[in-house]
Amino acid sequence: IEDIESVARWVNTNLPGESGAAVVHNDYKYDNVMLDPANLARIVAVLDWEMATVGDPLLDLGTLLGYWSDPDDPPEMRARPYGPTFLPGSLSRKGVVEAYARKTGRESFSPLFYYVFALFKIAVIVQQIYKRYVEGSTSDPRFRALGQWVRVLGRQAALALEKGRIDRLGTGA
Repeated sequence: IEDIESVARWVNTNLPGESGAAVVHNDYKYDNVMLDPANLARIVAVLDWEMATVGDPLLDLGTLLGYWSDPDDPPEMRARPYGPTFLPGSLSRKGVVEAYARKTGRESFSPLFYYVFALFKIAVIVQQIYKRYVEGSTSDPRFRALGQWVRVLGRQAALALEKGRIDRLGTGA
């Protein structure tokens, strides 16, 4: 699949050093949290813990970034159904990283690695679901379009690597 193989090679040769261990949710994204209706910036619950494990806490940040769409992302990235993160009033991916660094005191890490790794991981998950759909193991009609998402995710990861950043990926700059 275009871009995925080169992204996999890059991830494998750019693994970061140890950053500690913590309980990692492993599917941390907008649609797995419940927000306080009186304060939408406050998370009151985190749902869907079946993939939790002990690991690098930055993996959850990366996963969140992988599902986060910025307003200047290519249109196909904004079309993913993972939440309204590209709408006015939302933080950008860069803003999420800055808020994370402020809250945790972690400042020396590569958001690029964790973003690209998350896009790769999501692409692998999506490809697995799509394969089951094509083989007839599942018939959910929502899975019909997943084949295209693998390419979109691979392209976004390659674009981030080309530009060396996690933001302004849909712009010429």
